[in-house]
Amino acid sequence: MNRAKSRTFSRYATYYSIIAAIGGFLFGYDTAVISGAIGFIKDRFELNTAMLGWTVSSLIVGATIGAAFTGVLSDRFGRKKILILSALLFTIGAVGSAIPNSVSALVIARIIGGLGVGMTSTLSPLYIAEIAPARNRGRLVSIYQFAVVTGIFVTFFTNAAIAGYGDDLWDIRSAWRWMFGFGVVPGVIYLALLLLIPETPRWLMKQKQEVRALEVLERMNGKEAAKSELHEILNLKESDVGSVAELFRPALRPPLLIGVVLAILQQITGINAIMYYAPEIFKQTGAGTNAALIQTVLVGIVNFAFTLIALWLIDKVGRKALLVAGAIAMTICLVVVGYGFHTPTISGYLVLTFILLYVASFAVSFGPVVWVMISEIFPTRIRGRATAIASLCLWAADYLVSQTFPMLLEGIGTSATFWLFAVVSWIAVIFCIRMVPETKGKSLEQIERLWETESERRNVYRERERAR
Repeated sequence: MNRAKSRTFSRYATYYSIIAAIGGFLFGYDTAVISGAIGFIKDRFELNTAMLGWTVSSLIVGATIGAAFTGVLSDRFGRKKILILSALLFTIGAVGSAIPNSVSALVIARIIGGLGVGMTSTLSPLYIAEIAPARNRGRLVSIYQFAVVTGIFVTFFTNAAIAGYGDDLWDIRSAWRWMFGFGVVPGVIYLALLLLIPETPRWLMKQKQEVRALEVLERMNGKEAAKSELHEILNLKESDVGSVAELFRPALRPPLLIGVVLAILQQITGINAIMYYAPEIFKQTGAGTNAALIQTVLVGIVNFAFTLIALWLIDKVGRKALLVAGAIAMTICLVVVGYGFHTPTISGYLVLTFILLYVASFAVSFGPVVWVMISEIFPTRIRGRATAIASLCLWAADYLVSQTFPMLLEGIGTSATFWLFAVVSWIAVIFCIRMVPETKGKSLEQIERLWETESERRNVYRERERAR
């Protein structure tokens, strides 16, 4: 295949990946918008600590429910249709969050929007993995995480601009409504662009639509590579749709364990405690409201910049190396941040510096790599449901962090809370070293055969042990 044709096929794959990844922008928008709005909402509705956590985490409840049902829905109706549904739900949630006059109405709207966010967080990486060529699948799936941090980056700026528009009274009455309301824009854009993308070839193959699947593969990879990939898919002789029970077969227990644990670790190492509550954290270092919002913008800039670096590294360095190195750096940074809050004489700039270094470490490792791993380690026949289980666990862990973080700060203190996150990060180092395989450069079918080979090897070992 000549280079011109190769670039043409790569452009198609990149184009469709970018559209699907806009779902990550919606995720990032809701992650960041609450950090700017929550202080004003707290004053507007006079929220206590528990209600403050519930208002933040209500979106995550919706996301958890959305993720739980996405696998079954996408396996039945297709990846594209459920992505369209997710964009519609997010848009409805954004409108509803901008207009309520009670905290209950706000929570309901955030749950509706959360359904859409949970669906797209499961399906966007999965969709990209199923259309991307093996040689650059890591980079293309990482576009999803890049869209997440772009959403955070843009929203931090938007929040700061809106908060600076009026006085304190206007902020409490109206600023948070505008912050939520701007979410309608990416929601509508996403909804319109999703109409332009094709269904994934692997889902089409599960529906016995080989001609349509081949057409999509040819558009992505060219005729020769498409025929080879189609042949590889056919050789697996998969059933139409695998059951959830099949995930607990010996051959599939390792990828299920890895997917679920990585999803949980991504959240409980503390990243969303920082993303949701960044201004409140920086205020504890002595920063005023405006200074705290500006420092939060710095978090967005660092997150954005280092995710770009991850896009370049992930198909060069590999998944496992990035996870291990990133988790080690995150552990060190969290220990220093905890020490900074433990020692009152320490400058607030030291805390800011190591929070930024922590965010940078996360952005080149657990941020993008976990989404890539979740999207590629499961067999096609159960990928939708397996990815949904991993995403369900991810959102449940996110809920745990967002709900309990204000209580942890009040109960055990800021320094102990960050040291707790440091312990979890060190556990992540050990888990990644011992359990996570390298999947760089392998096709989805090669990864599937890896688990089958490992299962056969374990069976042989057990038979030898019994023979002794």
